[in-house]
Amino acid sequence: MWLLLITSAISIFGGVHGLFGILEPNNPETSMNISQMINYWGYPSEEYGVVTEDGYVLGVYRIPYGKSNSENIDAGYDVWLGNSRGNTWSRKNIYYSPDSVEFWAFSFDEMAKYDLPATIDFIVQKTGQEKIYYVGHSQGTTIGFIAFSTNPSLAKKIKTFYALAPVATVQYAESPLKKLSIIPTFLFKALFGNKMFMAHNYFDQFIGTEVCSREVLDLLCSNTLFVFCGFDKKNLNVSRFDVYLGHNPAGTSTQDILHWAQLARSGKFQAFNWGSSSQNMLHYNQETPPDYDVSAMTVPIAVWNGGNDILADPQDVAMLLPKLPNLRYHKEILPYNHLDFIWAMNAPQEVYNEMLSMMAED
Repeated sequence: MWLLLITSAISIFGGVHGLFGILEPNNPETSMNISQMINYWGYPSEEYGVVTEDGYVLGVYRIPYGKSNSENIDAGYDVWLGNSRGNTWSRKNIYYSPDSVEFWAFSFDEMAKYDLPATIDFIVQKTGQEKIYYVGHSQGTTIGFIAFSTNPSLAKKIKTFYALAPVATVQYAESPLKKLSIIPTFLFKALFGNKMFMAHNYFDQFIGTEVCSREVLDLLCSNTLFVFCGFDKKNLNVSRFDVYLGHNPAGTSTQDILHWAQLARSGKFQAFNWGSSSQNMLHYNQETPPDYDVSAMTVPIAVWNGGNDILADPQDVAMLLPKLPNLRYHKEILPYNHLDFIWAMNAPQEVYNEMLSMMAED
């Protein structure tokens, strides 16, 4: 059996300043790449560059087996970690430079149409497996819903879809990110440009290692970190804060954020609106963006969502669930916010162990 793990979350961090408090030791992972982090914890790693149909080179990472003599620790799966175009680990294209506008002309539409199929096809071919498990978080679920409902041949390669904090519509989202939807498109582009929206840089890393690691500022930094995704400090390991900020935000396109703003305005789950009837006709052969029909996705799916999630709002999730024709399991974890599914200290007990049990039953 094979497990593919793809996570995608949008996080924006504000800046804080100060030179007081006790400086805690830095985690070495703060400045490591993905392979180095995997090796740091004693696991083997493999790194691949998967080329999509439209020329993007995606960083795909593999943990082929567990630690030596670790039968009581590891579950025995071959784990693959994928990345979407434009983030820190997938910022290459064989045709365009990342300095060009053309490179950044994408949203989650293209991630679903090109990135996910290329990654899954590569894994299937590399391993010889007919089917794999797909685990997605946040936008990782979004591209799964799109890809598996519009690409039947790809859907046949998925044994089960495990969706954490699933996002399709954002009609009820209370995140400040939704406030971007009130900005007219022309002003949105004037403010944020037409290339990368969030680039990780040295300043973010400095905030994590030199400021947020000081005990007095932990709470303040936690609030800035989670302002867009919700806050659950009691379930966060603050000693690893420098690692979180050392690798986030990883970056995406302005067009991707604009696409989410469009969904917030429309309340629908649909393709990117290119701004005019003629442009939409050119891209879709119709004057308006097509809706994505998740009811066309027959892949077995298990869903976990948070009752305190301000991005994947429980009301949006409640509208999504009845549309899933092959829903096998659903659990709402009332205290959870959007990022608890990947960073909460009790996530193994609340989510991961259940997921592994379901895989074992298969």
